[in-house]
Amino acid sequence: MSLILPYEKIWDMPYDGASDEKQAPRLVGNLIYGFLAFVFKICFRYRVDNLESLRGFKGESGVVVVANHTSFLDVVFMYLASRPSQWIRFLGRENLFGNAHGLAGHILSRVGAFPIKRDSADRTAIKRATRMLKNEEIVGILPEGTRRGKSDRTPEIHSGAAFIAKMGHAPILPMTVRNAERIKEKGKFLRFPKVTIEYGDPLLVSDFDFLPKEDRLDGCTWYAMRECFALSLNVPADQVDMTELFPEGRDFTAAFADHRVARRTTEELVAAIREKKAAKARCASKETPAEGACA
Repeated sequence: MSLILPYEKIWDMPYDGASDEKQAPRLVGNLIYGFLAFVFKICFRYRVDNLESLRGFKGESGVVVVANHTSFLDVVFMYLASRPSQWIRFLGRENLFGNAHGLAGHILSRVGAFPIKRDSADRTAIKRATRMLKNEEIVGILPEGTRRGKSDRTPEIHSGAAFIAKMGHAPILPMTVRNAERIKEKGKFLRFPKVTIEYGDPLLVSDFDFLPKEDRLDGCTWYAMRECFALSLNVPADQVDMTELFPEGRDFTAAFADHRVARRTTEELVAAIREKKAAKARCASKETPAEGACA
């Protein structure tokens, strides 16, 4: 029965996390993962660096994974990097799901993706992503929205990643897929470079409360993207020229030069999450004697 389940229903089913609801069918997704992992490992000898930054959140918290977008294969490597023990729920352009008479929708949905309307405030997609994060799942977002240098669209940063992280009470984890853009360049034959997937350190939306309220989400996503490009270019973040990368976007370089954002490892952040959960449990069981401690 699960093989003929309408893919629209899969969008609202959990693939992982703490939910007691019926899990999404995984057979097709596991078969796709096994095939892609085998082929891509042989062809691109891919490796994953700093994987513990992602693995540490398993069973502890949802997380928004963000990356720069240089190739249509970025999402494939991001998917492979999280498997087999974790699923990443990608927000994909709505029009992708109707390709090949709906076959693309079935494939994308069964590896965990769900649609979002481009260039609009898609409340349905935001609610889905928020629910996934609260269920301790991973949501994958490419804030540039399109592949860099592969379309006539001017590169820009969309702040939806920070908004969804805020709504889902989840950290943001920057990452990059290095060398994927070299696999197929315009006018050149298919190549097989060694690909590296690398995770950075997590960020909290609350770390950006020093910015004016109207700038916090934009500033948070800008900072996360700068971390992605720093990983991609293998340079310190303050050496990334964001004005060159996003010539029409707002530049927050001066703001972050004056105010350093706290750096934490996943281990440190998870320890704080555990303590917060423990404090909440103590309050619920009235074990905290101090008046007002649970306010």
